[in-house]
Amino acid sequence: MDRLSNTVRPYAWGSTTAIPELLGTAPTGEPQAEMWMGAHPGAPSRLTRPAGAVTSGAAGAGAEGTSGSGAGERSLTDVIAADPERELGAAAVRAFGPRLPFLLKLLAAGGPLSLQVHPDLAQAQQGYADEERRGIPIDAPHRTYKDANHKPELICALTPFDGLCGFRRPADAAALIGALGVDSLKPYVDLLGARPDEAALREVLTAVLTADPDDMAHTVAEAAEAAGRLGGAHAPYAQIAHHYPGDPGVIAAMLLNYVQLQPGEAMFLGAGVPHAYLGGLGVEIMANSDNVLRCGLTPKHVDVPELLRIVRFEATEPAILRPEAAPTGEEVYETPVDEFRLSRYVLPAGGAPVDLTAGTAQILLCTAGAPQAGEIGLAPGQSVFVPADETVEVTGTGTLFRATVLV
Repeated sequence: MDRLSNTVRPYAWGSTTAIPELLGTAPTGEPQAEMWMGAHPGAPSRLTRPAGAVTSGAAGAGAEGTSGSGAGERSLTDVIAADPERELGAAAVRAFGPRLPFLLKLLAAGGPLSLQVHPDLAQAQQGYADEERRGIPIDAPHRTYKDANHKPELICALTPFDGLCGFRRPADAAALIGALGVDSLKPYVDLLGARPDEAALREVLTAVLTADPDDMAHTVAEAAEAAGRLGGAHAPYAQIAHHYPGDPGVIAAMLLNYVQLQPGEAMFLGAGVPHAYLGGLGVEIMANSDNVLRCGLTPKHVDVPELLRIVRFEATEPAILRPEAAPTGEEVYETPVDEFRLSRYVLPAGGAPVDLTAGTAQILLCTAGAPQAGEIGLAPGQSVFVPADETVEVTGTGTLFRATVLV
């Protein structure tokens, strides 16, 4: 078992205070958006297990960071590559290959993230193969598919957390947009009321994303002014426009359900579902992929034809997930995917030790209190990697999130 050293990504939309407050460190004044825990090649976690060490209690002691024993910092990616079955478990390697199939994050949104959607597995495989065949460099700004994997994800709120998820009913979207009283939006309102749901949503999103940029910038400015004046249900869109003035994603966002999560509540985002995070601190887990198709609220490339092929134009009620409690005290956030499983333990004072030994790799993340995993004490924001079949017993008090794989 190994204590992890994790990278914090400084994306512009990140909060300057949320992650430092959790970690108990001083803010730097710069945005701190995401802390990554896992073996993603973009920013793999690091640990201090000596090369060639076995995954036993001795390895856990080495993970405490003592030097002088030959311990050197290594990436979790390299550790897994050296012996995938030992680290991940044979069943996980058979199901997902020799890599950790999930990425765990602390996500701190100080402003809106891009409005986006993710492909399903078949779409990702086809899109990646097509762009490879056409010779588009993997780091090209107009490249859409970075890998051949899908990217289902789950966000669990640690603080009140605001977001957008899935399409509203067209009638509800028409009422929200129509109340702004902006003349240039009236054709969208009329479309939303005149066509079947799927056709109406498709036609309006297409019209918004393909409109003349100057005309749309003027429309967004008028809509933002009206939203700020009206307040209430319109207030979030004035805030979005403040961050992204003139962006067509401001109007596209009005087509989506506005969701407010309370601490402990979660939201699952499957393939084809348009969504955006607006503000708050949460624990996010996802399949290990970078495939994102953007719809707006971003200066980055928007591939409108491919986006319209991937989006599921279905009006839905966003499902807020609350954990299912097991007799063991584990609270599980149920999702329809196998690449990850997120659960939570709220450890009471004087509680019995909890055995978390499993046949697959785990990452344990502390978000409150001072629990202890084996011999490793954890503070908020600290995490450990537990190899498959490694004995691990958790004691102490606090809140611990557990990321594992379903095999």
